Amino acid sequence: MTNTRHPTSNTQQPTPNTTTPSLGEGWGGFQHPTPQPPPLGRAGVGSVTLRAMEPEDLQLLYTIENDRQLWCIGTANVPYSRYLLRDFIERQTGDIYTDRQVRLMVENTQGEVVGMADLTDFNPSHQRAEVGIVVLRSHQGKGYGAAALQQLENYARETLHLHQLYAIVPVAHTVSVSLFARLGYTTNTTLHEWLHNGAGYQDALLMQKLLLPCE
Repeated sequence: MTNTRHPTSNTQQPTPNTTTPSLGEGWGGFQHPTPQPPPLGRAGVGSVTLRAMEPEDLQLLYTIENDRQLWCIGTANVPYSRYLLRDFIERQTGDIYTDRQVRLMVENTQGEVVGMADLTDFNPSHQRAEVGIVVLRSHQGKGYGAAALQQLENYARETLHLHQLYAIVPVAHTVSVSLFARLGYTTNTTLHEWLHNGAGYQDALLMQKLLLPCE
């Protein structure tokens, strides 16, 4: 997998929100309508389309969320049931001001789902969100992570009008660190012993990017 994991529950815990689905942390009650995420363009090698989740994505979501190798990146520590994940998919509104998050499936030019992209912990007051990318192992090394991140940035900037994105990336995940750095994310803080991997604590980097308006 590539980068951080964002499970399908509030504060990345296994208990679902009873009103709206949640991937990020708790937020205030401010709500405002925002457009449904449209399919985003595809062109060239490693190109992708980002689309909304469909019921047919349940098995893939189940596989990713129950990958124990990703648990040390988030805070989840129990398996997710298909019932919980099906409910999460059904409750998605596509409105980041309501859900405080957006989860999109990543498709390649052949129409294969190759991963997922998230905007979570959305803060409407400060117009920022945490970004996460997961690329399936069988599709890594093909440029899909970079393409998905660029598409997600474009959507955040041009449609949601966010001011900045950030990611918390384990220091040991050098591929992910390199990916974010290559796309203009700067490391402003090292979070010491931030994540526990089952054997001990590991440091993480807070990587940030300001979304400047397109000229």
